[in-house]
Amino acid sequence: MIQNILFRIMMVPFALLYGIGVSVRNVAYRYGILKEVSFNIPIISIGNLTMGGTGKTPHVEYFIQWLNQYINLVVLSRGYKRKTKGFLKVIAQNNADQVGDEPLQYKRKFPASSIYVSESRVLGIPKIISLNPEAQLILLDDAFQHRAVKPGINILLTEYSRLFTADFLIPMGRLREWRNAYKRADIVLVTKCPLQLTSDEKNSIQQRIKLLEKQRIFFTTYHYKPLYHLLYPQLEVNLQANMHALVICALANTDFLLDYLDSQVSSVKILEYEDHHDFTSYEIAQLKSQFESMQVENKIIITTEKDAMRLEKHLDYLRNEQIPVFVLPAFVSFLGDEPQFQEIIKDYLLEFKS
Repeated sequence: MIQNILFRIMMVPFALLYGIGVSVRNVAYRYGILKEVSFNIPIISIGNLTMGGTGKTPHVEYFIQWLNQYINLVVLSRGYKRKTKGFLKVIAQNNADQVGDEPLQYKRKFPASSIYVSESRVLGIPKIISLNPEAQLILLDDAFQHRAVKPGINILLTEYSRLFTADFLIPMGRLREWRNAYKRADIVLVTKCPLQLTSDEKNSIQQRIKLLEKQRIFFTTYHYKPLYHLLYPQLEVNLQANMHALVICALANTDFLLDYLDSQVSSVKILEYEDHHDFTSYEIAQLKSQFESMQVENKIIITTEKDAMRLEKHLDYLRNEQIPVFVLPAFVSFLGDEPQFQEIIKDYLLEFKS
């Protein structure tokens, strides 16, 4: 605790310098020195103020699963940490190095969906429109801080256990912008909430965030489906109380996942890496070694869907060494008020004027 406080104090000058740079950019947008570009198609942005960990990926999937039933939805992502450049259409045969782990996950889970990656949203959107004249909505993945495109609805995610109101600018904390940047949001989603979230807790969070009159707030939580085998997806298993789990993952925040697993199995050991980590052959060999050293029965290796995309390059090794890796799928649900949330989105789409 004391070391953490001392570290933050030491980082204050660097955070201030970073914050000055962010402020200069935002002032430039506010006074029109830098332009926000509008397009003649509905655009919804989903993002956060922090460096990941808010559960953005399952929320993007929520939109895909819900809206693809009714309209032609296109998702545009940056394709974070991909090893390619420029505008690309994501296909199921891609790998994470080509398009990024999250866009690949969207495409694999929703094969009929249209997913694209581009570092520049401003350049990517016109290309999407030209390739998809029937598109009715573009969903911008992780674009809250990328202000070059002006979305019709700006959705900000913040995690229940780590609200942005109590966080600090990097490197002191995890914020990519000053806290007051939340005022750009039209909707605030508080994610990874406990299932038994009370009305009093909701009201307390609303007061801490200090919503503007134009803003609406909603609360969501995670659920998990049965595990499936990375090599043989048709093979599913349920978590059991007598299981011993070795977890390999590269997420910005593993707290919610580990709390869930702790409640479901006998013991949990984790091999944890930085968000979007590119697993090496050595690390996969270490995974095998760690798993074999567990002197227990009914042991299992668990990873997340996003990490599974980056583990794919090691499938031959996993198969040859008979390393049983299982994937834990996650999805979100609203803690009340889902019809009201959906009504806001529907009204925007129906009333949109190009």
